[in-house]
Amino acid sequence: MENRFKQSLLDPNTLSVTWELVPGRGAREKAQESALLAAEQAAKGGKVHALTITDNPGGNPAILADYLGQEILKLGIEPLVHFTCKDKNRNQMESQLYALDRAEVRSLLVMTGDYTVSGFKGRPKPVFDLDPTHTLELIAQMNEGLGIPGPKGMSYHQPSDFFAGAAVSPFKGTEAEQMVQYYKLKKKVTSGAQFIVTQLGYDARKIHEVLQFMKLNDLNVPLVGNIYILPFGAAKIMNQNQLPGCVVTDKLLAEIDKERTAEDKGVSARLLRAAKMYALMKGMGFAGVHIGGHNIKYEQVEYVIEKGEELSKDWLALVPEFDYPMPNGFYYYEKDPKTGLNTTTPVNRKNLPLDAPVGVAYSGMRLMHSMLFTPGKNFFPVMRKIYKGRKDNRKHGLEHLAKVITNDCKDCGDCAMFELAYLCPMSQCPKNQRNGACGGSYQGWCEVYPNQKQCIYVRAYARLKKYDEEGDLDSHHIPPANWDLYQTSSWSNFFLGRDHSGKILGIPTPEEEAAKAKGAEPAK
Repeated sequence: MENRFKQSLLDPNTLSVTWELVPGRGAREKAQESALLAAEQAAKGGKVHALTITDNPGGNPAILADYLGQEILKLGIEPLVHFTCKDKNRNQMESQLYALDRAEVRSLLVMTGDYTVSGFKGRPKPVFDLDPTHTLELIAQMNEGLGIPGPKGMSYHQPSDFFAGAAVSPFKGTEAEQMVQYYKLKKKVTSGAQFIVTQLGYDARKIHEVLQFMKLNDLNVPLVGNIYILPFGAAKIMNQNQLPGCVVTDKLLAEIDKERTAEDKGVSARLLRAAKMYALMKGMGFAGVHIGGHNIKYEQVEYVIEKGEELSKDWLALVPEFDYPMPNGFYYYEKDPKTGLNTTTPVNRKNLPLDAPVGVAYSGMRLMHSMLFTPGKNFFPVMRKIYKGRKDNRKHGLEHLAKVITNDCKDCGDCAMFELAYLCPMSQCPKNQRNGACGGSYQGWCEVYPNQKQCIYVRAYARLKKYDEEGDLDSHHIPPANWDLYQTSSWSNFFLGRDHSGKILGIPTPEEEAAKAKGAEPAK
């Protein structure tokens, strides 16, 4: 069976439409029955190309999106399953993908996922073994026929047929937050994302900005805009940042508060706003729209589509109605005074203030790195010789103590601090993100610790920007942690070429060095 969602998104003459369903906790409750009824109506209506199914949204347990996707597929409409990284390790992800492949559930939206909040007898332990870039790599390799090493060499599975996308948030208030979102967007596309869906916001310039960024950076995959039919209750929650990543400004909240005094409690106003967003996105050139909202009926989705098509003929006139900037908010491009959107000229970021303080400790770490950890220079050969010697647990103990004091080291043994301005994503990022920030930060604060801890990527960006090196965060892809190295010395692993940094820098292992001296290839 053809993937109708994929066809619609790749067809330049079609605006693809997806409708989000939140199936909720339980197996045979009202939420699940309502979701399946909505799916049946959408399949018969023919205006929706796919139904997106959330994966434990808000960090709370719910029925497995995969299974509901299979039921929806039988109704004759394509499911777009949310596939998040928060609850399972890489083996479970691979198993889950095999099951989805066999069930012919092919469309996936790969995301970091909301931090876990509730579960049986308390908050569950978050996993975050892979980030979305790693997961997209896995899916891309499965589409080619995943290679599995074995005693007789490599064997290859039959190729899967996944159509996998990822998310990005253009609705960030600070330079550092926004730039790391765009750096990670590029990594997601390079890792295999076949389409991109935006996070939720109502600022026309920001909606246009991400489209502009993708075009000007040759990220040639379809972009889907996020539309939420927004009542006052949800708007208030988003305004207070209780739904991380979703942005509702004070100005928009005040307007929705007035609208709910109408006879229909603001229903027609919020449906019209959604239709106008549809028109804006179609006019700008988005490939699709993603429609969501609590307890939305199918006929309301049809209204948004039909009214949006009608309004799209004069979409530029709607731009002033979506003037919802964040206070002192950062924009990547200069404003176009004619349209109210963006020019193609990036703002000059050089003179913008740093979004996080940079102390003298960072300068000291830079000096230490240049003296000890730069291959072939200064004391690097000495350090390599020391670590090639007899194993000494005291060296590891002293290293761990120093890194606990400076970075709350968890001794993962495969350190990513070199790439992140000497900040540890395994201890200081609750989601262990090694390739860029998740979408949940707000005004520079971590999603999990709002107003307490700054996002480590905001801090890393500020540190690097001070030395005009912020582009280092965009330089290369960091692999997932190798847990074979857990509780071993990361310095030893680096100097002996056994961790990912050593491999990137071309540091040979002692075995490779010995084999080269003998003129033979080392055993793999």
